[in-house]
Amino acid sequence: MDKSYKIGIIGLGYVGFPLACLFAKKYPVIAFDINSSRVRSLNSGEDSTLEVSKNRVEEAFRNGLVCTDDPQMLKDCNIYIVTVPTPVNENNYPDLGPLEKASATVGSFVSDGDIIIYESTVYPGVTEEICAPIIEKVSGKVLNKDFFLGYSPERINPGDKEHTVEKIKKITSGSTPQSALIVDRLYNSVLENGTYRASSIKVAEAAKIIENSQRDVNIAFMNEVAMIMNALGIDTLDVLEAAGTKWNFLPFKPGLVGGHCISVDPYYLIQKAQFHGILPRIMTESRRVNDAMGSYVASRVVFNMNQRGIMVKNSMILILGFTFKENCPDIRNTKVINIYQSLLSYTDNIDIYDPWVDSQEAENEYGVSPIKDFSLICNNRYDAVVICVAHSEFQKIDLKSITCTNSTIYDVKGTFDRNIVTQRL
Repeated sequence: MDKSYKIGIIGLGYVGFPLACLFAKKYPVIAFDINSSRVRSLNSGEDSTLEVSKNRVEEAFRNGLVCTDDPQMLKDCNIYIVTVPTPVNENNYPDLGPLEKASATVGSFVSDGDIIIYESTVYPGVTEEICAPIIEKVSGKVLNKDFFLGYSPERINPGDKEHTVEKIKKITSGSTPQSALIVDRLYNSVLENGTYRASSIKVAEAAKIIENSQRDVNIAFMNEVAMIMNALGIDTLDVLEAAGTKWNFLPFKPGLVGGHCISVDPYYLIQKAQFHGILPRIMTESRRVNDAMGSYVASRVVFNMNQRGIMVKNSMILILGFTFKENCPDIRNTKVINIYQSLLSYTDNIDIYDPWVDSQEAENEYGVSPIKDFSLICNNRYDAVVICVAHSEFQKIDLKSITCTNSTIYDVKGTFDRNIVTQRL
């Protein structure tokens, strides 16, 4: 493996920073982000995403990792890895703005022979048909003559301490056979479980986007099953446990589908399909079902309160958890906000408790300020508790001590004893 590579990472979020620390074990790495406060935090040794431990951060800096908000620091790199987000706008259309800006930044520094690798999730064709022309225009250079492309989709699972970046098997690809080989060897040099070299960049792009779309469809099916079972008065999780005794039954569960991947990526493929005259009905309907689960949960909470004769108007409600998944601080596209907003039409007395959340970030993004200190809520008596996220800390909470004698406890994740909760999703 060529040891002369100098790697530039563009985007230092949940994907980019762990990747920068990993590559820093073997190569010089310049890690760039436009968010100056994020860079300052990382340079102080703290990763607010909690994806990289303080010891690992310190080790990366000892190895020579440089984190900066100055794009000029990238000019001497010869491998660029783009890990910026690919969100959707308010109409659920793909927003390629961050990717286009990152491509322009790389284009201003790219030299002959350099390779630009994209990890951001996109629909098939974006890397070569949208990103490459931007690089060519800014640099004046020609793809596959002066510079080359690679695509290796990220597979980071926020909060997952088992499938960390060094243990993930990565898909790799390149714009030419030689660049594909270089990209594959580069990732293989730092990964424990190796790579899978796809036949083309478009194949790699498509593989990534259907990974998350498949999960979205399966969870939507389970959410519909949950609605049916609730209407029939049958416990959904009991049904799934029984069905799971068959050897080929897939272990999906109903729930809220938030975050930056599963709840976003399908829209990229849906739009691309529609452009080619194909209406992906299953994917589109799955998105509709999953996006509506927050309001559905709120309606079930209200239903259960009414069934118990609890006055919903001006009642006191506690929401446990605000992140999009358990044991991580990630609030991107959390669907808990939908539950909160739906319940607000009945009462203003709603507390959100989540020890993992940066309250200021939640305030800036969603206009809510989750409580991080349990002592601030432990003396309250709530008419309803909605358990939205399965944080480990929540298992220590004595729910009876914070609820009224007549109360409703709704468990979205199904992690509490069924004898304690009123209903599970």
